[in-house]
Amino acid sequence: MSTLSERILGAPAGEYVDREVDIAFAHDGTGVLSREALREMGVGRLPHPERLRLIFDHIVPANTGTTATLQAELRGYARSAGIELSDAGGGICHQVMSEGVVRPGMVVVGADSHTCTLGAFGAFATGVGATDMAAVWASGAMWFRVPETIAVRFSGGLTGAAEPKDIALTYVAELGMEGATYRALEFVGDGVAGISMDGRLTLCNMAVETGAKAGMFHADAVTVRYLAEHGLAAVSQTPEDCRYERTVDIDLAEIVPLVAVPHRVDTVREAEEVAGTHLDQVFVGTCTNGRYEDLARFARIVRGRKVAVRTLVVPASRAVLARAIATGVLADIVDAGCMVGPPGCGPCLGAHAGVLGEGEVCLSTANRNFKNRMGVGGEIYLSSVATAAASAIAGVIAVPEGV
Repeated sequence: MSTLSERILGAPAGEYVDREVDIAFAHDGTGVLSREALREMGVGRLPHPERLRLIFDHIVPANTGTTATLQAELRGYARSAGIELSDAGGGICHQVMSEGVVRPGMVVVGADSHTCTLGAFGAFATGVGATDMAAVWASGAMWFRVPETIAVRFSGGLTGAAEPKDIALTYVAELGMEGATYRALEFVGDGVAGISMDGRLTLCNMAVETGAKAGMFHADAVTVRYLAEHGLAAVSQTPEDCRYERTVDIDLAEIVPLVAVPHRVDTVREAEEVAGTHLDQVFVGTCTNGRYEDLARFARIVRGRKVAVRTLVVPASRAVLARAIATGVLADIVDAGCMVGPPGCGPCLGAHAGVLGEGEVCLSTANRNFKNRMGVGGEIYLSSVATAAASAIAGVIAVPEGV
């Protein structure tokens, strides 16, 4: 019996296969590099422009004249080549692709390491380099080595203030940052049914933080319902009784709010162990935790209160922002004293809008806390949205109450 990766790629683990790519996307940073590589290859007309997307999200709106010029050139190329463009303000590439584009069984590649996010739909989704992306543009296909699979088996359900981000930090700490290199993570078990689609996207998003090639859920009733809401028909995928390379068992009922401390994602502590840590900034957003469910949770905690430290909230997409406006979530966030940035990556990559100064400390809902990532000399702690909200109110890292 086959793992989900083996079924989608059509071969057993360890074999090399050539596969047509169903959807390929790049962002404003990698898209420029892919375009240059394509030019060096001497490729003219693209065979399958309808399968391609360019999504501006990393430095939006443009922060310098140089950035603006590069983005203008990439816009022009998208128009001339027939590539669908999601321009500045549309949102983060992974979130945009999750809003009615990716379906179960697809092969998806993105010129960004967190493309594994989209495995939440039962797709094989993985990140590639800009040159690899140029080759996909040129041919419509790519070779893969079918990965071995590690099962992450969930039982029970979350309790108290714990949320999917805490599950993600749990499995990253268990596997380590190199513990699943070129493996696929398959999230299985009775506990899966209780995890929302937004939560699954968070869990798959952080698979690459263990070195994994992909993170995947089997499409089930939750998946089918979510896709129907976005105008896509889909069928469920049934997990098979297959042999995994390793199984990691996680009882969701035992998970508590967690924090990854500088400068490794797998160096994880219970929030109460680091409570009281000084903060200069709280950042809520990114492809990990900038979805509507995240913003709504944050708003519930800060409603009627004021943040005690500068707090930046960045919706993951225009659709998320629109829903937050329509439901009053955004008003609660603004009334609490938070800044709201345009849909996109924000300060996550340290390039734009909210970077840290020397010696400053940030609690972030992002996926990486590497040294100097959000600004040279800054320190980054990673947490769930609930922990970020409680900490923004307290002005220091704080343990959230049950929400």
